[in-house]
Amino acid sequence: MITNLSLPGFKKIEKAHGWKILDKCSDNLHETGKNGVKQILSTGDGKVELIGFSEKTLAYVKSEMDYPAYYPIKETNLKKPIKAVLMDLDGTTVHSEEFWIWIIEKTVASLTNNETFKFTPEDIPYVSGHSVSEHLCYCIEKYAKNASIKTAREHYTAHTEQEMNLIMEGKGKPNAFTPAPGIKEFLINLKKENIKIALVTSGLYRKAYPEIISAFKTLNLGNPEEFYDAIITAGYPLGEGKPGTLGELQAKPHPWLYAEACRVGLNIEDRDSVIGIEDSGAGVCALRLAGYTTIGIAGGNIISSGTRGMCDYYCESFDEILELL
Repeated sequence: MITNLSLPGFKKIEKAHGWKILDKCSDNLHETGKNGVKQILSTGDGKVELIGFSEKTLAYVKSEMDYPAYYPIKETNLKKPIKAVLMDLDGTTVHSEEFWIWIIEKTVASLTNNETFKFTPEDIPYVSGHSVSEHLCYCIEKYAKNASIKTAREHYTAHTEQEMNLIMEGKGKPNAFTPAPGIKEFLINLKKENIKIALVTSGLYRKAYPEIISAFKTLNLGNPEEFYDAIITAGYPLGEGKPGTLGELQAKPHPWLYAEACRVGLNIEDRDSVIGIEDSGAGVCALRLAGYTTIGIAGGNIISSGTRGMCDYYCESFDEILELL
């Protein structure tokens, strides 16, 4: 049972938040009781491991693509007035997670030649919130061991392009992109207070932008490029003869998208005057590793993925977040 745990950089570690105790880091480089290591914890989904020393904590972000990384944990200290809010897209601003899980499900159906394939509830934390390649690696390992990531991505791209074209034509899956409840009032309130807003997603531009356009049409908020102070996506897909990005290797739970949104997109250096809002386990880890006060919002997989402990606050609605601000 987890009791009396503490890690530098975290004000409180609660046993109810899904933490797991580890004897050693999964890369075998750190072990409890050796070389100054006091404690090793893991998020419930095992994606991020925290190695605690006397005066510091390191976060080890695992990778299905074999490119893990270590990051120092910075303590968060919320300072008002708030200068900026960093916001996730899928699940936080727009409810579309079920749509993208459906696309991955269709991809696995194609890989396995099984048109009736369906995910189990246990699959959901591993096919949402991370990069496409992370999702597909999980699916290959569990359902299609003989498939390659290249083939999986080809199927995924084909399904995505077909469905996005249909949606932009006013067809396709009904209610694929729905604005989150209370999001319009929340965004308008931020604007009234002259708080900068950045939209941040691990999704590629061709996936993310139709979502944003669709949501803003529904919300009647005009042009999203004029409304937001910065929009950061994972860029464009790598294709033959075309430039790609690092989006598949540096996506959430790595901190770089949020760091770029704030430090470059908004030109804000003071982390303490910035908050981030996320509904996914990967997202709250990304925000926390970037050093921003992290607010989890209900409705995503934060609780089921065992990442509640990475949140400074956890709110049920945008109204509750406004009260906090």
